[in-house]
Amino acid sequence: MACTQTVLLLTCLCSAASNAFTHRRFQSGAEVLVTVQDRWFTQRLDHFNGADTRVWEQRYYMNDSFTKSAGPVFLMIGGEGAANPAWMTQGTWMAYAEKMGALCLLLEHRFYGKSHPTKDMSVESLHYLSSQQALADLAHFQSIMSEKLGLRDRKWIVFGGSYPGCLAAWYRLKYPHLAHAAVASSAPVKAVLNFSEYLEVVQASLSRNHSDCPGLIKLASDTLLELLDYKENYAKITKDFYLCQFLVIRSKMDMAFLLETIAEYIMDVVQYNNDNREFEGVKSGNITIQVVCDVMSNETIGSPYDRYVEVIQNIRKARKEKCIEASYQQFVHDMSDIRWKGSASSGGRQWMYQTCTEFGYFQSSDSVSQPFSGFPLSYHVQQCTDVYGKDFNLPTVVGAIQQTNENYGGLNVQSSRIIFPNGLIDPWHALGINSNLSSDLLAFPMQDAAHCADMYPSRPEEPTALPSVRRQIFEHLMKWLQL
Repeated sequence: MACTQTVLLLTCLCSAASNAFTHRRFQSGAEVLVTVQDRWFTQRLDHFNGADTRVWEQRYYMNDSFTKSAGPVFLMIGGEGAANPAWMTQGTWMAYAEKMGALCLLLEHRFYGKSHPTKDMSVESLHYLSSQQALADLAHFQSIMSEKLGLRDRKWIVFGGSYPGCLAAWYRLKYPHLAHAAVASSAPVKAVLNFSEYLEVVQASLSRNHSDCPGLIKLASDTLLELLDYKENYAKITKDFYLCQFLVIRSKMDMAFLLETIAEYIMDVVQYNNDNREFEGVKSGNITIQVVCDVMSNETIGSPYDRYVEVIQNIRKARKEKCIEASYQQFVHDMSDIRWKGSASSGGRQWMYQTCTEFGYFQSSDSVSQPFSGFPLSYHVQQCTDVYGKDFNLPTVVGAIQQTNENYGGLNVQSSRIIFPNGLIDPWHALGINSNLSSDLLAFPMQDAAHCADMYPSRPEEPTALPSVRRQIFEHLMKWLQL
């Protein structure tokens, strides 16, 4: 997903893509040059209206360098951002593909990246953006590609992480005749309105090595909240946090937006703690939970508020951001831009629409067992109305979430041959499958691991749980494929 101020669900496939990606991969001592080109598939606009014959061009990628005649087909599911072709040569699934002789495909999600089904992103157009349409895209893509490439006798395995992890599980659930098995990494399969557990896990993860860390962040966040009560403090806050515009507070929404924007810097560190994402082009500067909490515990820096400022600035610099955009008015303006070249077109407007119409996932600060202040559930729901209109209100959102869980089953997954890896540092594991549901609906909880950690390339300094989990995933896929 694009990083919106509404909900922090950073998909494992959302880095910017180029028209062609070239990566040098070393195999058996020899350097192999792999070039991945944009490919295009003619897709239906509306899979649930047979009278609608409109079509559009959907982007996909293919790597056939490992393909063997008896091998499976691996289908990576794109998510809430541009599909990144780096995944066509790197990541754990590539290691599996090389050993199994798999053909690898990656299908970009409709409305993200360069996959534009409609002329714009108006509310009328976004009517065609849903997980159900995305699953039908996968089914149509698989059916046509099986005929086109002679893959009818191959078994298809689907992979996805985060929201695409949900899609992987749901594809196996809804289209069992097409998907033989699924690996659904860090998949929050239960839709919820108030996802207050997100910040509860953030607090637990922050306290792992520094038990006082969440409390110090809470003190700092409360201090910031108090400073916001007086206009004479706005210049200081603007300077402290390197805000792009001079702070102006006209409403509770303005205040909540600033508080959440600042908090998200730490939320993001926790969600992706120590993950190996450099190949995607992510700039993290090795800012980890340990680094954050070391600073928060350093009394030589000053008050907890001063340390909070130091932490946020360290993260901002690591990301190479010139300033922090914290204007709610600007946010609503950007998110309301319906153009494909608009400032929120990389995924912000699209993903927020999906949270308002399908998933909720609103990460409020309502729980007492979390370290931040000032962004309640009402603030998140109000964003839906402010960006998409008065019809996107609380009753509508509640009804949409209920429908999603009725459609897919929430945590009560009724299927087979699905693997659910979840990092226990990752806040999203609270909405995922964390214990086995049956002999072939398998949960792999990973101690000390973060969001989608099992999907990334291995490295010596990674959490000790990852090599074992990757090996178990491989062994189960081999068993299910009867290889």
